[in-house]
Amino acid sequence: MSRLGTIASVSRIVSYPDGFGVYGADVKYRYDLDRVISRGFDDAQEAADAMLAEAFPHMHVEYSPPDFGCTAFSLPDTGCGSMMGRNYDFKLDTSSMLVRTSPRGGRRSVAFAALDNISVKDPLSSFKARAASSLLSPFICLDGMNDRGVSIAVLTLDSTPTDQRTGRARIFTTLAIRLVLDRATSAKDAVELLSQYDMMAMGGRDYHFYITDAGGEGTVVEYNPDSATRDFTATPADAVTNFFAMRSDMVKPFQKNGIYGHGMERRDAVRRTVEGKEHTTEVAWEALKASSQEPNPEDVTSNTQWSIVYNNSDLTAEMVLRRHWGDRIILDLRTGKAVLRPTEGS
Repeated sequence: MSRLGTIASVSRIVSYPDGFGVYGADVKYRYDLDRVISRGFDDAQEAADAMLAEAFPHMHVEYSPPDFGCTAFSLPDTGCGSMMGRNYDFKLDTSSMLVRTSPRGGRRSVAFAALDNISVKDPLSSFKARAASSLLSPFICLDGMNDRGVSIAVLTLDSTPTDQRTGRARIFTTLAIRLVLDRATSAKDAVELLSQYDMMAMGGRDYHFYITDAGGEGTVVEYNPDSATRDFTATPADAVTNFFAMRSDMVKPFQKNGIYGHGMERRDAVRRTVEGKEHTTEVAWEALKASSQEPNPEDVTSNTQWSIVYNNSDLTAEMVLRRHWGDRIILDLRTGKAVLRPTEGS
């Protein structure tokens, strides 16, 4: 299957009067993660070059390593399946690409990429936009779920960007997401997989990863900000935002907390919303609405760009772009179908 087939697969799922929308693409070419990693990279530009060389070596595409805000939480199965809820927050508006992959020898997955990070608003506006948004999409996803019910999301932090150099093979922020989606069979497996690599944070910021699976427990993968070598850590957590889960005792709500981060109030809003309730999809949506954010030009982690509920048990998902709560996109990983379904009362 070719790159041309990938480019031709781009389609519009929904668009809005402001020109932004949700699009979909099926990645049909055979990218090689090990080849990307083996190229090696010392900084963000070299990491971007490694992605570009794998996706489309003969086309020039601008790539701006992004900042990722966000809230993520897990809801263990109480009869409706194990779920992960996730708000992707960033101050600049963006269109989103639903990325469907089925790599040879790997896991099938669905994931979402922010197209603003490759300077694309409407991927159907030109051949170059269509090619860039589809061919690069496997390497720029910010959250997703694979066919073993493993979900992952990246969230930004306020600490110095992680730059591990222990001599192991290096990966960067969004490549970590692709590794987990393509190769992990459980949340535990995902944690073990990421622990084998040195991490390089992209975009001039630091990040952590929230990982869940069909078992319902959530784990936050972080790189200890108090360690000179930024040691790898994994901390169980039912919800997390933009603070270190491993240092949650150092974080207070409604304020910055130095290197330990911020956003405790959003985590608390999620907990209050789900407490004592059956873990249904609608309860997950209530929690996402409670922790979503309006635009604030002074806060890079404001302005919820999309909200999504991944059901790790039945391999479905529901997604909304930029607080259009009445327009849910319903996804089925097994069939690859994505349909827009208006929701009354949202």
